Amino acid sequence: MKPQADRSRIEDDLAGLVSIPSLTGNEDAIQDAVAELLIDAGLSVERQVIALSEIVSDPDFPGIEVDRDHLPIVAARLKGRLPGPTRMLCGHVDVVPAGDPGSWSSPPFQPEIRDGKLYGRGACDMKGGLVSAIEAVRMVDPEQLAGEVIVLSVPAEEDGGSGAFAAIRAGYTADACIILEPTRLEAVVAHGGAITFTIDVPGKAAHASVRREGVSALDNLHYLIAALEADESVRNRAETRPEMAALGLPYPTIIGQVEGGTWASTVMDRVVAHGRYGVTLGQDCDDAAEDLRSAIAAAAGEHEFLAEHLPHVSVWGGRFGSASIASDHDLVASLQSAARNIGARIPAPVGAPYGADMRLFVNHGATPTLMYGPGDVKWAHAANEHVAIDEVVECAEVVAQWLGSGAQ
Repeated sequence: MKPQADRSRIEDDLAGLVSIPSLTGNEDAIQDAVAELLIDAGLSVERQVIALSEIVSDPDFPGIEVDRDHLPIVAARLKGRLPGPTRMLCGHVDVVPAGDPGSWSSPPFQPEIRDGKLYGRGACDMKGGLVSAIEAVRMVDPEQLAGEVIVLSVPAEEDGGSGAFAAIRAGYTADACIILEPTRLEAVVAHGGAITFTIDVPGKAAHASVRREGVSALDNLHYLIAALEADESVRNRAETRPEMAALGLPYPTIIGQVEGGTWASTVMDRVVAHGRYGVTLGQDCDDAAEDLRSAIAAAAGEHEFLAEHLPHVSVWGGRFGSASIASDHDLVASLQSAARNIGARIPAPVGAPYGADMRLFVNHGATPTLMYGPGDVKWAHAANEHVAIDEVVECAEVVAQWLGSGAQ
C-alpha cells in the first residue's frame, strides 16, 4: 500500500518551523519545536547540548563562522520489531539572515502559502526536508519495520557543519543516511566543497593627481582575480566524474567582499578581499588551501610590483569538504526502487556544487549518505525563498516507502 502523507499536517508543521527565526548560532528554540514534533510522532527523543569546547580541538573540526558556545542536538529513534539496518534521516535547522525585508513579497518569518508553495526563510533550506522526514516516520508501522530509524536534527550547517560533526562524534552514525537538502527530488551522490579565504593585497599610496607614482592595490586585486579565474577554469575542466562535470562549474571561485581605500583622492595602498574557493572531489580542505596559495603565489611572481610585495592569503571559517558515493550504490538503487514502487518520480544520481553535511557522514562517520529532498537550491538564501508543498508530500511518501522496505 502506498504511504499517504497528511498534507494539512505538513503545511502546519512547516509553517510552525519557518515562523521560528533560527539564524545560525541561535537554534535552541527551533530544536525545542522539532523535539515536540518528533514526540508527537511517537518517537523516542534524545537531546544533547554539546559544548563547542568539546570538539573545537579535534583535528577534523569543520570550523565555525559565527559566535557560539554550544550545539543543541535532537535525535529520535523508531525501533522496528524485525531485525535490520539502522537508517538515518538528517536535516539542519539553522538558516541564514533574511536580508532586506523589502525584497520579500511577505515577511520572511511569517510563512504564507501561495499557489501551492510555502514562502519564508528556511522553507526550502531545509525545513521542508525536515518536515518530510518527520512525516515519513509517522507513516512507518514499527510492527513492519526492519531495523531502526534515527531522525537527526542538527544546528550549525550554514557556518561549517559543526552540529553534524558533534553528532557524529557523539555516536550518531548509521548503515545508510539520507540528508533532506533541497535537491528537486534528485539523488545527490557527489558534491563539491569550499573554503573561505582572505587575500591582503598591497599597493603604494600616491596623490590622485600623480597617480602613476603609486600602485593601486585595487588594480593588483583585479590582476589576481584574473589569475584565480584562470585557475578556476583549469580545475573545473579537469573534473571527470559525470555528475559533477555536468554542472559546468562544479568548483566555483568568487570574491564576495572587498574592503579598501582611505581617501577618495588617494591611490589605494591596500585592499582586503574575502572569497570562496572550491574543494574538488577527493581533495581535502588543506590541499585546496595549498592550491589557492600556489595560484596566488604564481601570479604574484609574474607581476612587477607583487613579486616584491607578496599578497598574504589566509584561510578561515567553515571548512566544507567534498564527498561522494558511487552512482550505483545500494542506497541509490533502494531509493529509486522506493520511488518506482509508489509511482513517484525516480531520483536520478546527480552532483551538487556546494558543501553540505553529507561530507561529514561520508568522511568522518563511515556512513553511506546521499542528499534527497524537496525544493530547488536556487531559492535557498534568496528573497522569497519557498518550497512546493507537493514536493514535501512526495518526498515524505518516497522516504516512508524506503524505510518500510528495509533497504539500506
